[in-house]
Amino acid sequence: MTSPKPADPTSSPRSLAGLPEDWTARLPQLDDLGALVELRGADKRPWTGSASVDREAVESEVAGPASWTRRQVVLVDPDSRVRGWVVVHDRAAGRTMLHVYVDRALDRDVQDRVADAAYAFVAEQAAEICRLRGTTATRLDASPFAEDEVQRDWLRAAGYELRRTWLQMSRPVVPSEADELPAPREGVTIRRVDSHENDLPVAGDLQIVHEMLESSFEDHFNSYRESFPEFVQRLREDPGHRWDHWWLAFVEVDGRRLAAGAVVSTVLPEGSAGHEGSYVDYIGVHRDARGRGVAKALLHTVIADAARRGRDRVGLEVDDDSPTGADGLYTSMGWTTDYVTESWFRDLEIEQPDGATP
Repeated sequence: MTSPKPADPTSSPRSLAGLPEDWTARLPQLDDLGALVELRGADKRPWTGSASVDREAVESEVAGPASWTRRQVVLVDPDSRVRGWVVVHDRAAGRTMLHVYVDRALDRDVQDRVADAAYAFVAEQAAEICRLRGTTATRLDASPFAEDEVQRDWLRAAGYELRRTWLQMSRPVVPSEADELPAPREGVTIRRVDSHENDLPVAGDLQIVHEMLESSFEDHFNSYRESFPEFVQRLREDPGHRWDHWWLAFVEVDGRRLAAGAVVSTVLPEGSAGHEGSYVDYIGVHRDARGRGVAKALLHTVIADAARRGRDRVGLEVDDDSPTGADGLYTSMGWTTDYVTESWFRDLEIEQPDGATP
């Protein structure tokens, strides 16, 4: 006879300050997956025209590798229905990402109370993350859709400020682009990150990718240093992650071959036409190599790879306020804007316990 499985105390309902009467909070479970996919889909539908959500990505956040760096709760109404989901992501020292989803079918006054409780939970968890890291401050970073005035109201009420606008762009891919795109300029070479016989990447190449991206973005808006282990772990959390979607760029300078940039891309789930896509998560060119066509060569590499794999699109995100004019490059290469998101920040400072050393 099999003994009953002991109850998991971490999944037990608990009160959360500010929630409406008889509402509870608990850790999300795999059984919640359908409800959370629906919540996220409903959150994006009005602004993107689609409720399509990567179910694998949600599962990773709930009970997979992405859950390991996140603190989260689902918010449950008196009828035991999941009506909210709060995710607090310990991204790096000094950076905490977050998402707050609330069922918009609720009465607006109930939505507001649930959202207030959710954002209070975010601040509490971010403060605890600071204490564990031995730091005294973090930047809370939320990414609402630009036209979502309800979410913007909640962010203002919680002390956040709008700081940046981002264009979410996509470009169609056709089969002929597998072989017909221009070659890199003379002196510029692109290669995939090297791998061992077991198909795992060579550590030295991953470290070059990390360094290229860190150095490329250090003069950009809101730049912060992410350690190499944090960088690799975070990118591996994505179900679309593939090591063979990482490339390095090199340039010839005075007879020497120098690292000049890198691109990290991932797999997008099948769209309405039944084809997967590729997504440019990061593309960076070292400042000393700019103006030599490195970025365009890296983008052509991703597009050609997508075409060879039978994919129908390549997506990316670009800072609409960037002084580099990156959006102009993407537009000239066929990208168009699908929708717009924003960055809202709240800088949180805490005091460490007596005797603690930041």
